[in-house]
Amino acid sequence: IKATPLMVNGILYFATPDNAWAVDARSGHELWHYFWKTKGGIHIGNRGMGMYGNWLFFETPDNYLVSLNANTGKERWHVEIADVKQEYFSTPAPVVVGNHVIVGTGGDSLDVPGFLEAHDPETGAIQWKWWSEPLKKGDPGSETWPDEYSMRHGGGMTWLPGTYDPELHLYYLGTGNPNPVLTGRSRRGNDLYTCSIVALNVDTGKLAWYFQASPHDTHDWDAVQTPVLIDGEFGGKPRKLLAQANRNGYFFLLDRTNGQNLLTAPMIRTMNWSKGIDAKGQPIADPAKEATIDGVLVSPPSGGATNWPPPSFDPETGLLYVGTSESFSVFYLTDTDPHPEGYGAAERDVGSYGGSLRAIDYKTGKTVWNHRYPAGGGETGILTTAGKLLFAGDGAQHLVAFDPSDGNILWHAGLADDVSNGPETYVLDGRQYLVVGAGDSLYAFTLE
Repeated sequence: IKATPLMVNGILYFATPDNAWAVDARSGHELWHYFWKTKGGIHIGNRGMGMYGNWLFFETPDNYLVSLNANTGKERWHVEIADVKQEYFSTPAPVVVGNHVIVGTGGDSLDVPGFLEAHDPETGAIQWKWWSEPLKKGDPGSETWPDEYSMRHGGGMTWLPGTYDPELHLYYLGTGNPNPVLTGRSRRGNDLYTCSIVALNVDTGKLAWYFQASPHDTHDWDAVQTPVLIDGEFGGKPRKLLAQANRNGYFFLLDRTNGQNLLTAPMIRTMNWSKGIDAKGQPIADPAKEATIDGVLVSPPSGGATNWPPPSFDPETGLLYVGTSESFSVFYLTDTDPHPEGYGAAERDVGSYGGSLRAIDYKTGKTVWNHRYPAGGGETGILTTAGKLLFAGDGAQHLVAFDPSDGNILWHAGLADDVSNGPETYVLDGRQYLVVGAGDSLYAFTLE
């Protein structure tokens, strides 16, 4: 269970690949179950459901957007998002903004272009579509690709949901890595708008601004990690901010009104692929860390310094909490063709200092405290509460409650598997519940 459930009127709604459920939020009793008969696709996970009125929406591994009646679980309609024969596969939770159901997709191996779509919640009809690469010469960003062929096969998948600012009316999204993966031999440019944080108008899909976290990525460091919106002080004045703990090992802080970079800081000690930061706040890649035939040592590995599990920001402490990993891999160039396809290199893990829960001061990018997990876990979904609690998994089948100010452990509970989603909390009938997914089970606790 990678989805964080929706809790509406005492009912939890959540999904796994090909399945959707409604369960009683007080007892866990199943109310209904929907099963999708799949045509294929990679069943790596489902990030959750969206809701509009009494209608639910979720994506299937074979790239359909399905709408269900929330009362009964009966299907209302389904529409195809992408062709599974082109090896697209869909994992994100749809995000509902106004009358737009915003969906993205993933892809693997066949070097297909990424995109984001908005659908009508009543009919499923497409309202707009934004491509994460230019499709032809002359399009904005096309100058960062060598030719139309590389653009149209360029990746940039949109496989995690973004965040929305209702005042600015902008939807913020991280985009995936460029293809071919692990080598840039046929790309020769920054490859916009891959590995980027983008701001889109939710009514039109038009790009308002972008910031590229990993120009010309060659290590599979997509930038889809959750953009966190912060209304806080920076440089002595209030700012509308966006923070991201990125897979490439950097922490970024942007002005979310215009995409201006305010701060770029390394998150992990082991990072060795960057030569520094340029005037735009973008990392400068070291060419010596490109994959070679005899292998090159790189940190972080393709799995990243962090990955898809959601971080959390606590406005009381001013800290962003994120699960991180300090590891190394050797990258071997395996496809020496001038125009490689799919994965152009192989990777072998060679060592790790393990994982940790890290608290980052958003104003400085510095780690305030760091709790290292003995079992090596680290990339875990995180929840902070106004009750001065922080919840995360430790990679050893425990749910742990921390003090968010200093990282001290307050209590922990053993589960049957590792924490596999972002925990959530809600109040019903005067009782506060904490719900967390671990493997194929949901666990509920009450906070006293």
